[in-house]
Amino acid sequence: MNRSPQPRAHRVAAGRAVAVVLVLLVAALAPAVSRASALAYPTPKAFVSQLDLECFKTEAYVPPVGPILTRHLNPVLTGLPAEEVTLGAREQVCVPVAKNGKIPPPGVIDFVQYVDLSCYRVQGITVNRQLQLSHLNPVLSGLPSTSVVITSPRQLCVPVVKNGKYPPPEVLRLVQYIDLKCYAIAQPTPINTPLRLTHLNPLLTGLPDVQTTATYGRQLCVPVQKNNEPIPDDVLQIVRWLDLVKYDLVAPTQPTIPLTLEHINPTLARLPREQATLTSPAQLAVPVAKNGAIPPG
Repeated sequence: MNRSPQPRAHRVAAGRAVAVVLVLLVAALAPAVSRASALAYPTPKAFVSQLDLECFKTEAYVPPVGPILTRHLNPVLTGLPAEEVTLGAREQVCVPVAKNGKIPPPGVIDFVQYVDLSCYRVQGITVNRQLQLSHLNPVLSGLPSTSVVITSPRQLCVPVVKNGKYPPPEVLRLVQYIDLKCYAIAQPTPINTPLRLTHLNPLLTGLPDVQTTATYGRQLCVPVQKNNEPIPDDVLQIVRWLDLVKYDLVAPTQPTIPLTLEHINPTLARLPREQATLTSPAQLAVPVAKNGAIPPG
C-alpha cells in the first residue's frame, strides 16, 4: 500500500529543524576553525633566541604619563623589589633584525618581525646583582659566557607600532606585553664581532643590509610587568624569558627614517601618538640566558 504524502506543514517543520541543526553545527565549528587558522605561539626558547633588535637614536620626547610600577618577571630576578619609575626622554627606537642572513624560521618570524620598542630614560634602585650570561641566538652561541654585574636601571623599553601598521590579533596579543627594563652593566667588555643586519619588520624590509661591528655590552634588558596589569598566562610564559644585552654598534651612517609611533601596551595605550626620527644605529640587543636558566622549549 502506498503511503499518503506527508502534510505540507510537517514537511516545512522538518525542513526548519534541519536548518536549525545546520546553523548550530556551523556555530559550534566556527571557533575551532578560527583557532586552527590562528598562528600558534612558538616556544619561549624559539621566540627569545631569534629576537635581535637594532636600536636607533631618536630625538628626545617625554610622554605625558605619571610614575609606573615595575615588577620583575624573569625567575632569576623575581626576588628584586618592585619599584616606581618615571619615563624621561625617549632615547631609542628598537626594531627587529636578522644577523648574517640567518632569518628566523616560519612560525617564529611571524611574531618577532612585529617587536618594536620605544626606549625612555629612567632612574631607579641600584641592585649590584652579579649574573652569568650566555648567548642564545645561533649566530653568537659560540661566544663564551660572561660574568657581569648589573647596577641601576637606565631605560624602560615599551612596545609600539610604527605608522599604524598593526600586527595580526594573535601577534598583537603577545608583543603588547614585551616591556624591558634595561640595567647598566658595570665594566663592560667588548665582543668585537662583525655582523650583517637585515631588517625584518614589513615597514623596513626595503632598506639594504648594513655591515656593523658589535663592541661593548652596555645594558642588560630584562622583562617587567607594569602597574600590575594582568598578562595572559600563555603570553607570560614567553615574555618572562626575554633577556637582551645591548651592545654598542659601529655602523655606517644611514638615511634618517621618520615614523609615527603608537603605544600598544594596555598601561600606555591612551598616550598620544609620537613622532620619531630614526637617525644613527646606536646598539644591537641580542638574546641571552642568565645563570644557566635556559627558556623552555
